[in-house]
Amino acid sequence: MPPMRRATRAAAGTVFCALLVAGRATAQDMEPKAYAASPTGANFFVGSYAWSSGAVVFDPTLPVTDVRAQVQGLVGAVGHTFGLFGDLALASVALPYAVADVTGRVQEQAASTARSGLADARIRLSVNLRGNPAMSAREFARTRRRTIVGTSLTVSAPAGQYYPGKLINLGNNRWAFKPEVGISVPIRRLDADAYVGAWFFTSNASFYPGDMARTQDPLVAVQAHLSYSFLPRLWIAVDSTWYSGGRSRVADGNPSTAVNNSRLGVTASLPIGSRYSFKVTYGSGIIVRTGTNFTTLAVAMQALWLTRR
Repeated sequence: MPPMRRATRAAAGTVFCALLVAGRATAQDMEPKAYAASPTGANFFVGSYAWSSGAVVFDPTLPVTDVRAQVQGLVGAVGHTFGLFGDLALASVALPYAVADVTGRVQEQAASTARSGLADARIRLSVNLRGNPAMSAREFARTRRRTIVGTSLTVSAPAGQYYPGKLINLGNNRWAFKPEVGISVPIRRLDADAYVGAWFFTSNASFYPGDMARTQDPLVAVQAHLSYSFLPRLWIAVDSTWYSGGRSRVADGNPSTAVNNSRLGVTASLPIGSRYSFKVTYGSGIIVRTGTNFTTLAVAMQALWLTRR
């Protein structure tokens, strides 16, 4: 098999999840293989659909209780790998569109609402600092797998639909930044991944009812994944995350209760031809002390092509 074709097949599943980070800036993401090896010049396009049910849009600073939501999301994302000071880097951009139906109680009165529109965009830059130097497709095809240590910065941009005078919104009307470090250890057909990061939030100066300032403390997030590869693009992973912190307050009011939750999920990736992959992800809360509690099912299709040199 030509080296270019081998590199294409090996790289096709490496950043699948990294391109699907979209929507509300939370620590609830579960992304197996986010720091997996890849050659330079790899280009990705991902289209995904996700369905979430539960307290998806829960915000403890809002005067809303008994929140239940059904949220459907469509995400388009693109990514590109390149060399950065001799290391392998990945840049990606994701833009989601969401449709939400929400019910709850506002001051003891039952209420419901619906929203549809853009959610906040995500921009991510990751760099594999060790174990995956910048390599051409030919070099990558001849290289054995090694332990990878990487770092990334994810930015959530306030591109989502936001109405200052409404309780429920698809966007957050603020910026958020998540620095992260990760390690991926290959063990024959297994990959063991672990990441540690934290979200930092700017202030939303137009919070409900429109003239209040909402601030939020940093939110620490830890992820762990164990995946088994049957073939380079045929794999299954068990995913987990734990996140804590994120107390929020409106103006000079009392802070809300800190979030302290754990989630568990499973991800499966299936190859379709030499350039496409299909992925299914399921995740749910397992220990929900405070904060959001919801279930998500997502399907996605990824296309990969390599820039020839």
